[in-house]
Amino acid sequence: MQKYFFILLGLISHNLFSQNYSQYVNPFIGTGGHGHTFPGAIVPFGMVQLSPDTRIDGSWDGCSGYHYSDSVIYGFSHTHLNGTGVSDYGDIMLMPTMGKPGLTPKEYSSKFSHNNEKATAGFYSVKLDRHNIDVRLTTTKRVGYHEYKFNKAGNANIILDLNHRDKLLEGEVKIIDSKTIEVFRRSEAWATNQYIFARIEFSKPMFETKSLIESPSQPGVASTNYNGTKIQIAFSSKVKKGEKILVKVAISPTGYEGAGKNMLAEGKSNDFETIKKQAEADWNKELSKIEVKSDNKDKLKIFYTALYHVFTQPNINMDVDGKYRGRDNKFYMAKDFDYYTVFSLWDTFRGAHPLMTLIDRKRTADFVNTFIKQREQGGRIPVWELASNETECMIGYHGVSVIADAMAKGITGFDYEKAFEASKNSAMQDIFGLNAYKQNNYISIDDEHESVSKTLEYAYDDWCIAQMAKILNKKDDYEYFMKRSQNWKNLYNPNNGFMQARKNGNWYEPFDPNEVNNNYTEGNSWHYSYSVPQDIPGLIEAHGGKEKFEQFIDAIFSASDKTTGREQVDITGLMGQYAQGNEPSHHIAYLYNFVDKPQKTEEKIKYILDNFYKNSPDGLIGNEDCGQMSAWYILSSMGIYSITPGKPEWETVIPYFDEIKLHLEDGTTKIITKNTPKSELKHLGFENVKSAKDLKYPEQTASPVIAADRLFDFSTQVKIIPLNEKDKVYYMTLDDDDKNVRKTFKAYKEPFTISKTTIVSTYAERNGEKSGITTANFNRRPNHWDITINSNVNPQYTAGGKFALIDGINGDVNWRKGEWQGYQGQTVEAIIDFKSPQQINYISSTYLQDSRAWILMPKKVEYYASMDGKTFILLKTLENSIDSKDTNVQTKDFSTEVLPTEARYLKVKAYHFGKLPEWHQGAGGEAYIFVDEISVK
Repeated sequence: MQKYFFILLGLISHNLFSQNYSQYVNPFIGTGGHGHTFPGAIVPFGMVQLSPDTRIDGSWDGCSGYHYSDSVIYGFSHTHLNGTGVSDYGDIMLMPTMGKPGLTPKEYSSKFSHNNEKATAGFYSVKLDRHNIDVRLTTTKRVGYHEYKFNKAGNANIILDLNHRDKLLEGEVKIIDSKTIEVFRRSEAWATNQYIFARIEFSKPMFETKSLIESPSQPGVASTNYNGTKIQIAFSSKVKKGEKILVKVAISPTGYEGAGKNMLAEGKSNDFETIKKQAEADWNKELSKIEVKSDNKDKLKIFYTALYHVFTQPNINMDVDGKYRGRDNKFYMAKDFDYYTVFSLWDTFRGAHPLMTLIDRKRTADFVNTFIKQREQGGRIPVWELASNETECMIGYHGVSVIADAMAKGITGFDYEKAFEASKNSAMQDIFGLNAYKQNNYISIDDEHESVSKTLEYAYDDWCIAQMAKILNKKDDYEYFMKRSQNWKNLYNPNNGFMQARKNGNWYEPFDPNEVNNNYTEGNSWHYSYSVPQDIPGLIEAHGGKEKFEQFIDAIFSASDKTTGREQVDITGLMGQYAQGNEPSHHIAYLYNFVDKPQKTEEKIKYILDNFYKNSPDGLIGNEDCGQMSAWYILSSMGIYSITPGKPEWETVIPYFDEIKLHLEDGTTKIITKNTPKSELKHLGFENVKSAKDLKYPEQTASPVIAADRLFDFSTQVKIIPLNEKDKVYYMTLDDDDKNVRKTFKAYKEPFTISKTTIVSTYAERNGEKSGITTANFNRRPNHWDITINSNVNPQYTAGGKFALIDGINGDVNWRKGEWQGYQGQTVEAIIDFKSPQQINYISSTYLQDSRAWILMPKKVEYYASMDGKTFILLKTLENSIDSKDTNVQTKDFSTEVLPTEARYLKVKAYHFGKLPEWHQGAGGEAYIFVDEISVK
């Protein structure tokens, strides 16, 4: 009977689309604070996001183009990103003005007031004070509709600025007739090669063919075709007081033909109200998938705005006929699926995509089909894909999580074999530390920056691939990836319970779990020490059982809420060190369920729901991150959350609302109340999914730690420590005298001493399973000089101490691995004491430039010599020749021969660049100098 009840209720409730759920959407939530959302007109998953731009720079809080604290609008563009931490989009910007047209942002921008601004689902309006123009915006999937009401008679202009926000690589404006133009824009920002085409239709003639247009690209020239990299055009016409001009903009990623087809399909109407009502209806259809009841209007607005934010992206990225631009910049036709873009997978795999598997299985299959095509066309499934570009932003290969979750939950509509092959391909690359990860079973600081986070997230992704292999009965692949999924064990320090970086075979010291540094991605050890979603029982066992692990969970919430090390703007919404404002923390409160303390989960989740989500512009505690921040709210308020996407089950908590109706695609409705048994919530929506048969897999043996001084004077003792006392340990040494000697591993029994530069390799074995090989290099000092540095090194970039500058070990271009010394806002002065007079004839010091990271070459480097350490004689001045605008990461040796000079002391003085110039994203900030090796002959 229960089954029939669900079906009947489903038929009834699906007639409720006419209910006005969109009335609860407040698009201004997240536009203030650091939410980075935008308030403009969109439809669910639409290609067009038509919104005002109040910021034309790439500032942190200007990522979406709009911030609630602003009072000036520069224009209305057709693409925007929802809550990201990097700036892009803002394509095809139009701005209405009155009087003589001005083509600079200062001339065409206008003040506005929030009192004259309104935003609802699918609609935005504002009054431009400077020009006395009322602007209204609405949209379809591919066509943006503008309505401009001119409140006084005179010369009306519509400015088109292709140089808006992103760097214009190539642009074109074609005049079709007095009411129609076509526009092409190829730009560079986060997406380095983005194409967009547009067909723009005005409701009245906007120019005469003879006295055409003002444009700096071709001043004073009447033309029908403008192109170049500087295109700003004013279209003008006389208007009466109160007259309205309607502008329709169809966009396409493929070409003018695609934009034209999109206009024919979605831009025929000249009735703004009809399009606005259709956009509202589109939203009501999507929002009606989840009905919640509450007497608290703010709670309803927070919930439905959260759902609205989840449905803002990924965005359809094909024309109405299915044509799309692939990752290889070629054109394809999508058959039997829709092709999408904007995949913020490091964020959204955790909550937004699991939510979609519950309420939109068809679209989930479309996402996976998009991944498969992107692998075929671009070599890999997406990491952070934007406008057919792989930005390589963030870490992991979390598209495999989306695929595994879909397969585990029985979602069909894509080729499982192709999806598995695409996933496996991502895991077998040799990029971003994966080569070391495959060889050694973990990534060390020496291999790659953000080594802890990458190791942990790769391990989870490998578990996802193993689940696919299990479903497809690929036993060998299952065993291989399940073993890899245990690689977290190599970074779990049993002495403190934290996930800790390893360097040169040892634990990286000094260690502070509060420190934000380059060993973690947007976080610290607190945030990542709980990141083993694929093996929570194993993590609990490593801690010594449920009681001790409960204490460890308690510890993150009771710790000081102060971070140390680098400032990280993403770390917000702190409860102790738990950070609701950033994704690595999102599952942690649910871990209490695993230690039989669900009441603690309920306490923490309710606190977060009550305090970190508000019906106000600053209502998000951190970046929206393409729907993840909101998806956490939706799932948690329903009483469920996916700690481990790839399992057809939820972790549960008491629902936040009294009653929730969940309308599924199969026509059934699930009703959730505060009294719904957690056993029912556990498999909500996936009750009939059959799990694949369990297979055996080998247990990972953790790699031993090698403890010794990396740099030593005469000798040092080497100690090898297994991470499990049951392990047997084997080792091998190799020094300069062993080059022609065949060496083999031997059993380790006790610490040993080395007195030469030596490579030590070791592995552990337990029950026949060998660990990866840990290798460490120990260097006997190439000299016995002393060095005094009369500058203050940044504690994040010490390279191990002052002797790093004269230890004979050179850092590479990946400065985040920690081999460079960094100094900010100061000239670097180092004095080397040779301990006795030496004849100098050659001097070199090496510096690094990464302009985007504020690291610039010194303006000049001076070398001085002295016998007494007090009076110095200038030997040489070397000027810098590398442009500060050169964004290539590179090193430069400031080297020179000098006339033979006897001296005991050498002074190196590297003059800092100073404050970052206006063109730099960090303008006004102090530049860094990064220096590594000083060599003297």
